[in-house]
Amino acid sequence: MGLTKQYLRYAASAVFGVIGSQKANIAFVTMRGGERGRFVAVAACEHVFIWDVRKAEKVLILKGNKHEVTYLCPSPDGIYVAVGYEDGAVRIFSLLNGESNVSFNGHKSAVTVIRYDSLGSRLVTGSRDTDVIVWDVINECGLYRLKGHKDAVTQALFLKDKNLLVTSSKDSFVKWWDLDTQHCFKTMLGHRSEVWGMALLNQESRLITGSADSELRAWDINYLQEGREAGEPKEKKGKSLLDDDEEEEVVDESPEERILSCKKAGSLLREARDRVVSMTTDAKAKVLACHGSDTVLEVFSVLPEDEVERVMAKKLKRAKKKARDAQHAEDAPEPVVERKLANEIVRLTNIKASANIRWVDCLMCAGGELKVAMLLQNNTVETYSLKTSDKNPTGIKTSRLTLGGHRTDARTLAFSSDNIAVLSASGDTVKVWNRSTLQVIRTMACDYALCSLFVPGDRQIILGTKSGKIQIFDLASGTLLETVDAHNGALWSLCLSPDQRGIVTGGADKTVKFWEFELIKDEDAAQKRLTVKHVRTLQLDEDVLCVKYSPDQRLLAVSLLDCTVKVFYTDTLKFFLSLYGHKLPVLCLDISHDSALIATGSADRNVKIWGLDFGDCHRSMFAHDDRYRKNTTYIIYTHSCKKKYVNPLELPGFLHKFVV
Repeated sequence: MGLTKQYLRYAASAVFGVIGSQKANIAFVTMRGGERGRFVAVAACEHVFIWDVRKAEKVLILKGNKHEVTYLCPSPDGIYVAVGYEDGAVRIFSLLNGESNVSFNGHKSAVTVIRYDSLGSRLVTGSRDTDVIVWDVINECGLYRLKGHKDAVTQALFLKDKNLLVTSSKDSFVKWWDLDTQHCFKTMLGHRSEVWGMALLNQESRLITGSADSELRAWDINYLQEGREAGEPKEKKGKSLLDDDEEEEVVDESPEERILSCKKAGSLLREARDRVVSMTTDAKAKVLACHGSDTVLEVFSVLPEDEVERVMAKKLKRAKKKARDAQHAEDAPEPVVERKLANEIVRLTNIKASANIRWVDCLMCAGGELKVAMLLQNNTVETYSLKTSDKNPTGIKTSRLTLGGHRTDARTLAFSSDNIAVLSASGDTVKVWNRSTLQVIRTMACDYALCSLFVPGDRQIILGTKSGKIQIFDLASGTLLETVDAHNGALWSLCLSPDQRGIVTGGADKTVKFWEFELIKDEDAAQKRLTVKHVRTLQLDEDVLCVKYSPDQRLLAVSLLDCTVKVFYTDTLKFFLSLYGHKLPVLCLDISHDSALIATGSADRNVKIWGLDFGDCHRSMFAHDDRYRKNTTYIIYTHSCKKKYVNPLELPGFLHKFVV
């Protein structure tokens, strides 16, 4: 047997700066000895974080593998949490010890919805692969797979008293399933676009659906009469000679009417004009909450039947009095007051969050207090409380989780020279983290950052911004030292010179500029501060996307918007090589430690290895799968045992390794 080859392997070691991922929902959970509404579960990439919203700290981490969490659902008894992943797997974690002993694998793509039944013994999951699977949690096996939807499943609900299941999908259909026979007995066709949310109200006698418009549709559900088994047809009357043919009863009924019938009862108009992002109710379906992609959560109250009858009696009394006054007669016709959906479901209040809402969950506590947890699109969790018994209830913010983390997408990363600190910058802030403790050391306000680096000595950092400016920050004081107007367009790339005496920048104004570090003393300052001095400019014909020095500082590689990479001599700025072969612009590049090879990563998802002696392409690799439709964003050369490795990193976070 021949010797096996050894390769470097990268494994994720930590996740920091994440409050809650946007791909999965938020849910209230109950920890041992904790009060209701104090703990929330949110996804954090491939893990699940349990947050104590009162103390604003993590109390438990449910560790996943390598795929991101896409949905989570707590069990009815509050002991377990079912977690769905992007690869279609489902794992059940215990909140007592954070361990997972049960896992299900049956979907081919991401899980989009998970629901327990009322007893917690069965689990239903829906996926992007359009399948619905019912699992037996106790025996840890799948019961049956339900096929019928043509697009991703968006919601699935068990009915408590009936062995029925209702599902909604992006194919605009709502399907009813008989779990005794595992078949779809009814398909509701009343939607013009995708059905994004669904809820059961009034002891499962009413269904509310939310679509891509501002209308919430309500459907009355009439179940089979008591005393007749499901699927049993009506009794066929014997026909006598005295019966007329016209009075003969039709006994042939459709299969769906043998179980239930659905009839549209009306609609509720939302204030938002976009689609329903999520819709939820409390455990007893007394409150309905829904929201779009904006910052407003609309809360509706579902009135009980006795209160609805009391309201209708008052309306009838007023109508009778108005009719008598109008006709001045005692024998006025009896007025009729029509019962409408607006009399049964009334708007309670609107809660405005600090940013756009991604997911929401509700919990009804003692005394009519409604607790609402919101996962926002800016990596924040907010909780609100409102008294539903008040005449005009208002949502009061009770907590906000903002520890660490960026409020917008992080656009650039950099390591310090000793690998102790990590720099990350986004559209409004720059943060410096301790790599070992994962804690924020400094947070500073900045412009929209595109590139960054640590200055030698790790006492200052430099950012390149979308407005074309260079910003220099001092880490000790956390202050902005200077802002330099560097380019007339976006500053896409920064690179430190190998002699550590300056930097080179490339921007959208078709120039590459060379800068030297310099210490100057302000008039009102006692100490000198760092600045950069412009020394040279290289004018090009296309926008500059990336610049990189060779380790010996002999060459400078520049990637341009015309999909080529041009190599220049650093001392004279004379043209040396042109590397062309990519179909889309090169977004990242790196040069090997011996300055012999250059690796380029392009938006066409290819990585090419070139020789820096003649500019020939040594190897071309399709680095990332087409299904992700993302760009290769970083190229890093590593060296081990006389081998060169190239590591292209893709936007969703996939790292691939190639031996060159």
